Amino acid sequence: MDATAQLEEQIKKLELRIKENEELALAEPEMAELATQEIENLIAQKTALEQSILAMSGDFEDSEDAGDLEDAEQSKIAIVEIRSAAGGDEAGLFASELYRMYVRFAETQNWKISQLSLSEGGIGNIKLVSFEIKGTDNNPAYPLLQYESGVHRVQRVPSTESSGRVHTSTVTVAVFPKVSPKAVDIQPQDLKIDVFRSSGPGGQSVNTTDSAVRITHIPTGVVVSMQDEKSQHKNKEKAMNVLASRLYDMLKLQQKEKVDDLRSDQIGGGQRSEKIRTYNFPQDRITDHRIKKNWHGIERIMGGELSNLLSDVREGLEL
Repeated sequence: MDATAQLEEQIKKLELRIKENEELALAEPEMAELATQEIENLIAQKTALEQSILAMSGDFEDSEDAGDLEDAEQSKIAIVEIRSAAGGDEAGLFASELYRMYVRFAETQNWKISQLSLSEGGIGNIKLVSFEIKGTDNNPAYPLLQYESGVHRVQRVPSTESSGRVHTSTVTVAVFPKVSPKAVDIQPQDLKIDVFRSSGPGGQSVNTTDSAVRITHIPTGVVVSMQDEKSQHKNKEKAMNVLASRLYDMLKLQQKEKVDDLRSDQIGGGQRSEKIRTYNFPQDRITDHRIKKNWHGIERIMGGELSNLLSDVREGLEL
């Protein structure tokens, strides 16, 4: 049974479960609310599977958009999202350092960097940052950066730690190839678009107009917010690009891993939810757990000298 047939079989099973829950809601009113929630979840999964089949078949109205999907794995533009996770301010500080590391590496490659959105905490830490890295035809960004997706763990003594105790914090990184919003068949009726005023650290308003945009893709639950631009139109355009890339990545996960639930984002799904790398500052060592390899010279690598590490990881995972 080929991949398309397997997905079609999963869709049939989902349709059966939807019908069962519809019957349950009618037969047992006290279960109606739970059944309705389950139906919504099942429909979301069914929609994502149907889009997966479209992605594999290349059955899109615009042949140029189909080419976007075919070429996405070699995309010269990567969209990167870095989010602080466990560890409070220390996680936020490490998120800002990872951001700086990727930016400096991009500069060594003569790639162009464009920040899409930024949410800061205090004392220079980052809650969430998303940015584009535009490579070249001869040196595309996504193929080299794609394996950075996952949980990055840091072990070190925070500057605020007076007793010298080593803390462990985590940051998540997600990397997507940039694709056209049309390429993943995003329908207007599947979108919930909210506008609001941009805010700075602490939540204070920094804009007197409703220029910030939040887009929710209803079938999958993916939410993207943009507020860096003063123009609502530009924020919406950026948000749609990021949404398309995230949905594309989810479709690729579906094809590769045949998972049923596409509600989770890149960090929450499959093997990429596990920690991929540990940055141990006291021992001056970086360990990639997937290929079981260590590198020393952590300050140099954090300063942007990533070529050897990225090449080793790519070679180790593509063997």
